[in-house]
Amino acid sequence: MEALPRFVDALPIPQVLTPDEFRPDPHDPGARIAYYRVAMRAAEVRVHRDLPPTRMWGYAGSVPGPTIETRSGRGLLIEWRNELPEKHFLPIDHTLCGTGMDRPEVRTTVHVHGARVPSESDGYPESWYAPGGSAVHYYPNRQDATTLWYHDHAMGIERLNQYAGLFGVFLVRDDFEDALHLPGGPHEIPLVLSDRIFDERGQLVYPTSGSPEAPWVPEVRGDAVLLNGKLYPYLDVEPRRYRLRLLNASNARFYDISFGYDISLGHGQLFHQIGSDQGLLPSPVPQNILTLAPAERADLVVDFSGAAGQNVFLQNRVLQLMQFRVGGGVTAKTGPLPALLRPVSKIPESTAAKTRKLTLNEYMDPRTRAALMLLNATRWGEPVSEKPTLDSVEIWSFMNLTEDTHPIHLHLVRFQVLDRQLFDADEYQTSQTLRLVGKALPPEPGESGWKDTVRAEPGKITRIIVRFEGYAGRYVWHCHVLEHAANEMMRPFEVVA
Repeated sequence: MEALPRFVDALPIPQVLTPDEFRPDPHDPGARIAYYRVAMRAAEVRVHRDLPPTRMWGYAGSVPGPTIETRSGRGLLIEWRNELPEKHFLPIDHTLCGTGMDRPEVRTTVHVHGARVPSESDGYPESWYAPGGSAVHYYPNRQDATTLWYHDHAMGIERLNQYAGLFGVFLVRDDFEDALHLPGGPHEIPLVLSDRIFDERGQLVYPTSGSPEAPWVPEVRGDAVLLNGKLYPYLDVEPRRYRLRLLNASNARFYDISFGYDISLGHGQLFHQIGSDQGLLPSPVPQNILTLAPAERADLVVDFSGAAGQNVFLQNRVLQLMQFRVGGGVTAKTGPLPALLRPVSKIPESTAAKTRKLTLNEYMDPRTRAALMLLNATRWGEPVSEKPTLDSVEIWSFMNLTEDTHPIHLHLVRFQVLDRQLFDADEYQTSQTLRLVGKALPPEPGESGWKDTVRAEPGKITRIIVRFEGYAGRYVWHCHVLEHAANEMMRPFEVVA
C-alpha cells in the first residue's frame, strides 16, 4: 500500500437513504412514519484507483452503508435483511462464545450505536438471523441531535462482519441545533475512519493466530486507513468553515487526529470540537490534536479560510490520511462560531442510587494459551449482575487491571464522565486492597458533553454517572475493541421497571 500514489481519488460521500414507504407508528397508530428496507449484501468496492475491486460486505451494497437521517422525536422503522452469502470469507474462531459449529457461519444483527431504543430493537448479540432472514427494528429517536452509527453486532463474529464493511452513519437532527446555523449542506462532511490489511491483489486480509482451531487474535490494526471506504482520498473545499463528523469504525485502532499544511509543520491547523458521542458540547473546544477511540465520534469545525490555494492534510500522528484542496477564491462570509452550544446539566453525584466497582480483566486461557478478556471477572453466560432500576442514577467505576486502554460502551443510555484516578493495580490484584495514587483527573474538555463510549485507561479508575432512562429490558455493555468483545469482554445488563 505504501507504493500507491496518494490523493488521486475523490472522497466518496455516502448517499442519504430515502424511505421505501410510510407505515403506522407502532406506538402511535394515528401517525405514519418512514419505513426503510436495508439489505446486507456482498459488494465489490474500489478502495483506490490503482487497485482491483475488493470483496466486502455492505449495507445496501456500499461501504460505508448509506447515511440514515432523521429528526429528534420522529420515529422510523428499518427492515434489516440478510442477503449475504452463506459462507464467510473471513476466518471464524469456533472456540469463541456463541460461534459453535452448530451455528450458521454467516449471522447478523444490527445495532444503532448510541440510540435510545426498546430492547427488542437494540440488536442484542444473540438475536441474530442467517442469510434469508430479517428483522424490523423501531427507532423512536427521542434524543438530542447527534452523530450515531449502525453496525453489525452478531455474537462472536461482529469483529469479522464489521471488518468486512457492515457499518454506516445515522444522524439525528433537531430544531435547537438548526438554530445555531452550523455549517451544513455541502459544507457538512461525514468522515468514517476504518483501517484494513490488504494483500497484493487488493483483497482483505484478517490476521490469525496461526492455529486453525483457534485463529482469534487480541487486536487487529491495519496498515491502510480508509476514509469513507477510500484509501488516501482528497476533497475539494472552499476557503470557509466546514463541519466534519468523524467516526472511528476501526476494530481496534485509536487515532490521534490533527490537521496540517505540510507534514513537516506538524499540527498546524487549529480546529474546534463542537460535539462528541451524544451531541453538542456546552461550548466549542479549540484543539490541535484529538484522540478518537474505536466507536467514538467527534463533531469538528475546521476553518479553511486561512489556507486559500493550499492543501491541508488530515493526519494520524505523522501519517497523512486525507488531503483537503482549498480553493483560491474569495473567502465565504459566515457568521462567527457560536460561543455557546447546547447546555449540559451535570448529574449530581448525590443523586446516584448505587455505585458499582467493575473490573476490566485479562487472563490466560489454559485451553488455548490465548488471552481471555472479561468484565468484572465474569463470562458472558453467567447470570446478569447489573440490574439498574428504570429512571435511576448510578455511578459505574471501571477499574482497569489490564495494560490496554478499553473503550467501554453502554447500550441504551448516555452518560457523563466524572473523573479518572490512578490506583495501584498490582496491589489490588494480590490483596484486593484499593490504594489510590495522586489526585483524580477531570474529564478532557472534549468529554464535557454526553457520551456513550469512554476510554478506560490502564491503571486507572474511570468513573461515569448514568441515568438509566428510556426503556426497561436487557441490553449489553462491552469493550469496543471488537476482538476483545468477541472474547467475552461483553456482559448483559438489565434495566428493571
